[in-house]
Amino acid sequence: MGKKRVIVQNEKDLLKEKERVDAKIQKEINSETSQRGVREGKVYVFSSYNNTIISLTDLRGNVLSWASAGAIGFKGTKKSTSFAASKVAEVVVQAAKKLGVSKVMVLVRGVGSGRESAIRSLAARGLDIVSIKDITPIPHNGCRPPKARRV
Repeated sequence: MGKKRVIVQNEKDLLKEKERVDAKIQKEINSETSQRGVREGKVYVFSSYNNTIISLTDLRGNVLSWASAGAIGFKGTKKSTSFAASKVAEVVVQAAKKLGVSKVMVLVRGVGSGRESAIRSLAARGLDIVSIKDITPIPHNGCRPPKARRV
């Protein structure tokens, strides 16, 4: 196999690399923020029969914050209720306000009962909704049918 070598970086190299990474992150944050300080984002609402998950992303799709009914503390069938979805939306709106996001595009996926109440809660808490789009996947031709039965 051979001898294993451990590369040791001294503190100066580590500090230079950290400054470079911090400068790059700050540059990305500044490029996303417009002149007026208003940031835009996307809110993905995934509502299934069992849970509601809401993700807040920037315009590129990088996740800034997320919440789900299960993560908030709802258990069992209570996770799939519209009340739980509205509570999840409240948590996401609080995170959006901390990050400075005020304009959002809402993208809804799934067939659960929390779809509409989550959107209503997002609007009621002060987020400016630019558009609402349903991105629920729809099969074009469905699954392959079973073989013909031979008797």
